[in-house]
Amino acid sequence: MTFTSEHPLLLGVIREGKSPPDQRVALTPDQCVLIEERFPQLKIVIQSSPVRRIRDAEYSAVGLNVRADVSDCDVLIGVKEVNIEDLVPGKTYLFFSHTHKLQPYNAKLLAAILDKKIRLIDYELLKRPSGHRIIGFGRWAGLVGAYSGLRALGLRSDSFELPKAIDCRDLEEMILQLKNVSLPANFKIVLTGTGRVGRGAREVLEHMKLRSVHPDDFLRMDFPEPVFTHLDVEDYNARTDGGQFIMADFIKDPLEFRSTFPRFAQVANLFIAGHFWAEGSPFLFTREDMRHPNWKVKVVADISCDIDGPVACTLRPSTIENPIYGYHPITEQECSFDHREGITVLAVDNLPCELPRDASEGFGRELMEHVIPLLVTGDVEGVLDGASQTTLDGTLNAPFAYLEDYALSGQTGDSI
Repeated sequence: MTFTSEHPLLLGVIREGKSPPDQRVALTPDQCVLIEERFPQLKIVIQSSPVRRIRDAEYSAVGLNVRADVSDCDVLIGVKEVNIEDLVPGKTYLFFSHTHKLQPYNAKLLAAILDKKIRLIDYELLKRPSGHRIIGFGRWAGLVGAYSGLRALGLRSDSFELPKAIDCRDLEEMILQLKNVSLPANFKIVLTGTGRVGRGAREVLEHMKLRSVHPDDFLRMDFPEPVFTHLDVEDYNARTDGGQFIMADFIKDPLEFRSTFPRFAQVANLFIAGHFWAEGSPFLFTREDMRHPNWKVKVVADISCDIDGPVACTLRPSTIENPIYGYHPITEQECSFDHREGITVLAVDNLPCELPRDASEGFGRELMEHVIPLLVTGDVEGVLDGASQTTLDGTLNAPFAYLEDYALSGQTGDSI
């Protein structure tokens, strides 16, 4: 269908309806104005929201139409999963659905999307032809996760205090709080992950003027100041047969590899986990590893937050309200976060929500540059089609046919 300024594509920015409330939004007021200027054949409507950090009045102030009902829009964009009762039949939706990995808690959502003949485009599945993801909140998870890990350290050691990130006005204020952090000589931080999350976490450490050291030096040397090392996959995985590490081999068959991460945990004080972990890859460390007499890490900021996965002390996700808990390596049970024999764990699984204004601006910028144009002028490379789990005729798109039993379980209430 061709859209014109007389018959524009109506794009609705929906309110976030999940509980606890998410204060983020897909597009900021200034971004909406820029998009409408760039594409006269597009009009943006804002659904009113009582919880959004960017208030309705800020959208109205730049001339945008703010109203409660956006059901007349052609395309509806949000951030998190949409409540089933809020889904409008026959529309195209863009949001993080958390369904393509067969997440049990969202089977009913996918079933409802199919029943209502909705085209679902999942942000997580938007990829360039090269296979790299286009859009996400990873950097913001890394920024907040590293900061919150330092906050957890201060609480455990009772040596400094930081406010929660969500209590800071914005990223600038959060970063300014780091001036209150004082780390001793030879304090060592190990960071994993070289994607958006890992790079975001590294930004925090660099704002603190911490020196980055080579992994080999990190393991064998003492330093007159606090330092960190930033590990890539090959730094903490090795072939079981002692052969050379080749990334292509690791991706093809991770079972041929073992983790060498515990050697870093035996010299580091704080671990910031910003890696991507693929099913079948070696765990970074096990519960048995944590009982080793040389284990030294006392605070783990698990930004990746894979439950019962590669970071053995991550027993459950925590919340923004109660972000930290303790793990006792002997009992393998949860304990108080400051237990003398325990490990302090930060495992909040929605960290970007703590900087809603900044995270919204960053996310919207990517959406504005890489996704909105495809909706308006056409999707020549099939980027949107590749991320469409469902179609407007109420069926699963071919690459996602494997979700059929999963969606059926959402209809029947049975587990797959």
